Amino acid sequence: MTQKYIYAFGDENTEGNAEMKNLLGGKGANLAEMASLGIHVPPGFTISTEACVYYFKHKNTSPPKLWDEILARLKNLEQVLGKKFGDTENPLLVAVRSGARVSMPGMMDTVLNLGLNDTTVRGLAKSTKNEWFALDSYRRFISMFGDVVLGIPGERFEVILAKKKLKRQIEFDTEFTLQELKALIKQFKALVVRATQEEFPEDSMQQLRMAVDAVFNSWNTERARIYRRLHGIPHEWGTAVTVQSMVFGNMGDTSATGVAFTRNPATGEKKFYGEYMINAQGEDVVAGIRTPNSIEKLEQDMPEVHQALVKVYQKLENHYKDMQDLEFTIENQKLFLLQTRAGKRTAASAIKVAIDMVNEGLISKREALMRVPANQLDQIFHPIIDPKAKWKLLAKGLGASPGAAGGKIVFTPERAQELAEKKEKVILVRMETSPEDIHGMSVSQGILTARGGMTSHAAVVARAMGKPCVSGVNALEVNVKRKKCKLGGTQLKELDPITLDGTTGQV
Repeated sequence: MTQKYIYAFGDENTEGNAEMKNLLGGKGANLAEMASLGIHVPPGFTISTEACVYYFKHKNTSPPKLWDEILARLKNLEQVLGKKFGDTENPLLVAVRSGARVSMPGMMDTVLNLGLNDTTVRGLAKSTKNEWFALDSYRRFISMFGDVVLGIPGERFEVILAKKKLKRQIEFDTEFTLQELKALIKQFKALVVRATQEEFPEDSMQQLRMAVDAVFNSWNTERARIYRRLHGIPHEWGTAVTVQSMVFGNMGDTSATGVAFTRNPATGEKKFYGEYMINAQGEDVVAGIRTPNSIEKLEQDMPEVHQALVKVYQKLENHYKDMQDLEFTIENQKLFLLQTRAGKRTAASAIKVAIDMVNEGLISKREALMRVPANQLDQIFHPIIDPKAKWKLLAKGLGASPGAAGGKIVFTPERAQELAEKKEKVILVRMETSPEDIHGMSVSQGILTARGGMTSHAAVVARAMGKPCVSGVNALEVNVKRKKCKLGGTQLKELDPITLDGTTGQV
């Protein structure tokens, strides 16, 4: 009998469950579990971690029958959704997402909107009667595929975007016109040719093969290896790959995307906590490119969706008996869950959540003791700013990870590492952090970012490491080349000392 490498989820044929994390990764296992609980999950299938382990053992070659299995699953998906992959009239688009057996936020790769090319983009515009959305999804796909699969640094696409915004004097991607989106697509494709000496791949099937391999390979990127070393995760586990039908948060004002925690991950307070962005895709929230809205505002923007989300989060927390971190997308007022996992939290939050859950009858006292990792306990004694000290407030942002920290300003993770090796205390100051910054974040005393909210990459990773973090400081402008920044009205340069309060968000 040939080995089974693929497990479906999202309709009556869901094959996995939450216990199968070692095989399906956390993401795949929990998607299957949510589907079985009757929660709306976009259907798809998960390629197991065993396929990834095989891939690395056989010099980056997939198991022999894997692609036959993938094609058969893709056919099933087409039948369930009434769309066709690579179709010119009503195309099925997919997300190709990584998922290890333990959560490694942002450390591995994802490709969204896969299946778009010059002809399917017209089909998407026609079938949704929304040309702006189709073009927006296409320019996102080219830059993401270019970065993750073709190895072109994301900044090179960002520079093109930033120049266009500057020329038009606009702040957000949502303000581009149809003509500008078409021009961006042309410029992005020209960049691909310059960087790789080859045209952007038009064949949807070829795109899928390349993306699956790229997600397998992202298990061994430098940042993923550093993260595993820091957290004691074995290198031989491998990642699963989830291929999931796309749902779109960027279809206009009735669509959105967000990240939420069933309790406050910094303090443990029993209060639904999260952020969302209207007319955006998931990466926008996590990457911290725009500063999002607080989840409370969703009650005003989309009351029915908010009510549905509250029901889902309560159901999931009661089911898993732990604080959950959720990713969701709203497509034309319909709620879909894309992920649930145990939420990363500070030690203080872990203690409060554990005690509250004992009092609520969700877990036993014995279980509560196991919920606070021993290596996190030193965080409880987070330094605080001396109340008697005299200091000058430069700016205020969001207190994304509690505690106080002081140190010399550095603008790159490499410089942070260099100074930390000389036993210097540093604060990493960035416009926003990306997973590539992990080596610099791990040696800094604290992290300060201009963009991003409480659920951005910087905030989630800082909380897991117990490092103070202030994010979403609108008054911060960073010039990495000149090694300078402007904080409120104050000019600062590399090695100037600053202090952060990650509890209040003060700098």
